[in-house]
Amino acid sequence: MQVTETSAEGLKREFKITVPASEVEEKISRRLGEIGRSVRIPGFRPGRVPPPVIDRRVGRDVVLSQAVNDAIPDFYAKAVAEGDIYALGQPEVEITRIDDGKELAFTVEVDIRPKFELPDLSSLAVTVDDTLVTPDEVAERLAMLQDRFASLKGVSRPVQEGDHVSIDLSASVDGEPVEDAQASGLSYQVGSESLLDGLDEALVGMSAGDSKTFRTELAGGEFAGREADVTVTVHSVKVKEVPGLDDDFAQLASEFDTLGELRADTRAQLERAKATQQVIQARDRALDALINKVDIPLPESVVAEEAEQSRESLVQQLQRAGATLEGYL
Repeated sequence: MQVTETSAEGLKREFKITVPASEVEEKISRRLGEIGRSVRIPGFRPGRVPPPVIDRRVGRDVVLSQAVNDAIPDFYAKAVAEGDIYALGQPEVEITRIDDGKELAFTVEVDIRPKFELPDLSSLAVTVDDTLVTPDEVAERLAMLQDRFASLKGVSRPVQEGDHVSIDLSASVDGEPVEDAQASGLSYQVGSESLLDGLDEALVGMSAGDSKTFRTELAGGEFAGREADVTVTVHSVKVKEVPGLDDDFAQLASEFDTLGELRADTRAQLERAKATQQVIQARDRALDALINKVDIPLPESVVAEEAEQSRESLVQQLQRAGATLEGYL
């Protein structure tokens, strides 16, 4: 196989690849065998059809064309390996000569990997965060653990910010109930602002058994964006009770007997996590610093392919969300 560079412009190269007739004939023979195993010709058993019969039945030109088209990727891969070519992206291939019994010639236009010089790495320096764990960080981690073991306790008083309530919701537009805006037995934390605008304000001050109607804009469904009258009914009011930070809690939430042991283990976990994060941070910042010192030209086809993949990914995400690219833009 002969590989000849015919043109060079920036990172784009064009190569002429010539394949000996013997290699082409090998691919044709393989293709004839595949056809022979699938074709049904009276008088011959499957897989036993002689090549000349296949040529007459299918057509020599068709067999040749199929064999070459199937083999082009293999020929291209071999040419790249033998020619020490560092190709990037998808090549553009054009067959320039395809004659039965003779050599095959085709051209390939492809971007190549850019060449660049690395700076002196010994002069590269980055700053990373330290691994010091503060008492506040230990306290925050323990507070998160306490929250995991918290429980809800019912109270007989009006709703306050932060309370957990069980509620029913029903909405109507112009006096007509909205079917997809009816719910019962919802658990909701007052102040989380995770349901409807105005719900938190309506709930504060209500007691178990109370109902109240407020006006708001529906966020989804058939009447999304329309003003609706929403009635909320409170069934129960509960507060979160967090266990105390003591030895009993340490025994409940861990394998340790004392709060001191739990606190020490929490600090050690945070130190290990920070050490791991420091290594990752050092790697990322060193890479960023290196990239800033190196001027690497980018192949146009690779940039275009990456942009198209990003576009397709965005389109698919929007479709799953029921939106369109035009609407998003």
